[in-house]
Amino acid sequence: MLLKTFGWSFAITAIGLVAAWFYGGWEAFGVVAILTVLEISLSFDNAVINAGILKKMSAFWQKIFLTVGVLIAVFGMRLVFPVVIVAITAKLGPIEAVDLSFNDPDRYKELVTDAHPAIAAFGGMFLLMIFLDFIFEDRDIQWLRWIERPLAKLGKVDMLSVCVALIVLLISAMTFAANAHQHGGGHADKAETVLLAGIAGLITYLVVGGLSGFFENKLEEAEEREHEEEEQAKRTGKKLSAVVLSGKAAFFMFLYLEVLDASFSFDGVIGAFAITNEIVLMALGLGIGAMYVRSLTVYLVRQGTLDDYVYLEHGAHYAIGALSVILLVTIQYEINELITGLVGVVLIAWSFWSSVRRNKALEAEDGGGGGDGDGGSTSEVPAGV
Repeated sequence: MLLKTFGWSFAITAIGLVAAWFYGGWEAFGVVAILTVLEISLSFDNAVINAGILKKMSAFWQKIFLTVGVLIAVFGMRLVFPVVIVAITAKLGPIEAVDLSFNDPDRYKELVTDAHPAIAAFGGMFLLMIFLDFIFEDRDIQWLRWIERPLAKLGKVDMLSVCVALIVLLISAMTFAANAHQHGGGHADKAETVLLAGIAGLITYLVVGGLSGFFENKLEEAEEREHEEEEQAKRTGKKLSAVVLSGKAAFFMFLYLEVLDASFSFDGVIGAFAITNEIVLMALGLGIGAMYVRSLTVYLVRQGTLDDYVYLEHGAHYAIGALSVILLVTIQYEINELITGLVGVVLIAWSFWSSVRRNKALEAEDGGGGGDGDGGSTSEVPAGV
């Protein structure tokens, strides 16, 4: 099971490290290894969130996520994205931007640093909406009940998450963006840029989330009557129409996962510039890390880890909320990527430990027969907080 799920990740790791050695010797080898660890640590919460969505998809779409999705993640976000943002912000052509990344890496890093306020605002707002929609939803199972219960009651107010996100964006534009960090230690007023980028991130979330939610509901409806429709399709010869419906639903969920991954990749891409300016090493290290994130996502789905450790998804969403705040703060202040990674790891580890305690408490109550993680009574088991 482990080799089947992580086999491609192990193979890509070996190929990537060997390629790094040939490209720049042991120094390049070490840089790629560090970038790989950085990407995995920063994106572990991404894997948990992805698993919650991917478990609703068929084995076929899980395979697509691991193949086509990886190509999009590696070449789209980890290689093309840094070039695109430089091209847009510096008003350069894509070819000229690529040439700059190879021949003048210091200038390339300066341009990316100057583009960071827009990147942080877009990614921060997208991730903040994910967190707010989660925390304002009433759930049977709650982790930090002293926070989640009152917020779930507030969540009954229509469009509350959008209102909160816009308030956060406005405050960020008036504070952090008014004195945004630029290359060389300078600062500039980027309020207008942050507002536009933040609104773009909010719109992106609403559009993509709305489409994925619509087709997710369609997929759930189709799954509920799947057996009956398959039997009917065999008799009427209309089996193809049912497959197309499920395929369309899974396709939009796949798109949602890709946009979500893109938002999670912002901090990894920016953090990578603190380690190296070479686009080749960056693509290798972050690409290898992206493979492990995807393999870990599928592993969580197939092992049913989210069902066994019910607070893990909560911890991942809290990590998302923390990351969104960190991104907005970095508009003005530099924050070490190690701190960003540790925040997510600590929150997820805490939620895992709470899940273990919950399962032990359920086993003690039921004599070893109550650890399935569903039902209203499970929310009353102490989470250790």
